[in-house]
Amino acid sequence: MNLWNVFIIEPMLNSLLWIYSVLGNFGVAIILFTILVRLITHPLTVQQMKSTKKLQELQQSKEWQALQKKYKDDKQKLQQEQMKLYQELGINPFGSCLPLLIQFPIIIGLYQSITRALASAPLAMESLYSNLYSFTNVSKLLPVDNQFLWMNLSQPERLYIAGLNFGIPVLAILVLVTTYLQSKLMTPPSQPGDQSAQMTQAMNLYMPLLMGYLALTFASGLALYFVASNLVSIAQYALMGKLNWSNLLPSKKPSAR
Repeated sequence: MNLWNVFIIEPMLNSLLWIYSVLGNFGVAIILFTILVRLITHPLTVQQMKSTKKLQELQQSKEWQALQKKYKDDKQKLQQEQMKLYQELGINPFGSCLPLLIQFPIIIGLYQSITRALASAPLAMESLYSNLYSFTNVSKLLPVDNQFLWMNLSQPERLYIAGLNFGIPVLAILVLVTTYLQSKLMTPPSQPGDQSAQMTQAMNLYMPLLMGYLALTFASGLALYFVASNLVSIAQYALMGKLNWSNLLPSKKPSAR
């Protein structure tokens, strides 16, 4: 028994195709399915925010600042004392990362579900049928209509305009922009010299480029999921009042005297 298929792929795939059977539009089905998944995983998002807030409050505390000053020349001792402080206060330094790690299988499962649903080759179609529940009755809708707006959801997206001899990768651009906005708006304020903040800044730079590249080269159904997921994530944080708009504003450097 393939546990990954049984507990991840098959439920997602059948849910996605059931939504498609109701709406009759696979692009809209991807968007709605993304929203539903983000709502289901909302508790993980809240837990991530709470863990991040605890770490932020700790790094702003007098105890933390005292350790930074006392052991500034002994990094190993500093790390040991920081771990002791984590244990004393009952804070898991990786608590903000665990919800993200849990969501990775969901992201991979969504990607595989979308690609399998868009199968057109005989062997791929046979594999798709083997993953369908008997009561879904969506087999009559296969193969899926992969046209959505101007794009073929099973192929990388390009928008061709009269007069241009090349296609514009609209979705890839949207993925890059929304991933950048999401990472900047959802990054909490950091203390000067904070090493984790430096790593976060690097991620905020490279992650949008990576996601944009994936959207440029992979099926546009996945790129559509990326855009929808980014926008829903931003909306979730906005409704909770947790967007850090200051990250989008140019920082003012202190004037020299």
